[in-house]
Amino acid sequence: MTRAALPGSRFPSGNLWKILPLAMLVCATFVLPAFAQEKDKLWRTLSVSGRGVETIPTTLAQVSLGVEIQGKTAQEVQQEAARRSSAVVAFLKSKNVEKLQTTGIRLNPVYSYTNNVQQITGYAANNTVSFRIPTEQAGTLLDDAVKAGATQINGISFVANDEAIATAQKQALKEATQDARQQADAVFSALGFKSKEIVSIQVNNATAPPPPMFLRAEAAKSADASTPVIGGEQQVEASVTLQISY
Repeated sequence: MTRAALPGSRFPSGNLWKILPLAMLVCATFVLPAFAQEKDKLWRTLSVSGRGVETIPTTLAQVSLGVEIQGKTAQEVQQEAARRSSAVVAFLKSKNVEKLQTTGIRLNPVYSYTNNVQQITGYAANNTVSFRIPTEQAGTLLDDAVKAGATQINGISFVANDEAIATAQKQALKEATQDARQQADAVFSALGFKSKEIVSIQVNNATAPPPPMFLRAEAAKSADASTPVIGGEQQVEASVTLQISY
């Protein structure tokens, strides 16, 4: 059987079936080593996680305070709580506090038990707000808030300002990256390997953990008492994971 030659081909059609397997073999010879090298590059990697921590001074007090009123009827206590809360909020606005917001409004019955019988004896209303104020102003402001009508200081914590936190986050990320690289260098040195390139970078977090809130305390009853408020330090943490080929 005679095979027709392909148009424009320099090879006889009868030899084409002999040439094609040879061409495929040559192609595979070049492709397979390249694939193996790429696979080797992907599998020969080391993953390390570094951690960075920056400690910065706090300059703001995060305060939660409220008004609690008890009385015989729900309407009575709710109206009185609203009146006092409005006075407290007006006072806080006049002091230009930051991030002022309502954090809770509650109205609950008050029960008493006589001979194992539960009875409603009244109602309690509670309105709470939170805000930020420079730490050095917090003591005086808390005393004046009590005079304005606040009956509870629910908690206080200390934080750095947003600009200081952002700067500390960047520095913590640098420290975390350097820590990860130093760990990798130590491992490679111990095993006699040489690092080649960083194939992936993952920023796990760069956050300022929420500061602890001090325990709830009743507002000072004495007008002569001055509330001392002393700030502290805040930590900003970052974590970076590097994948390095060798």
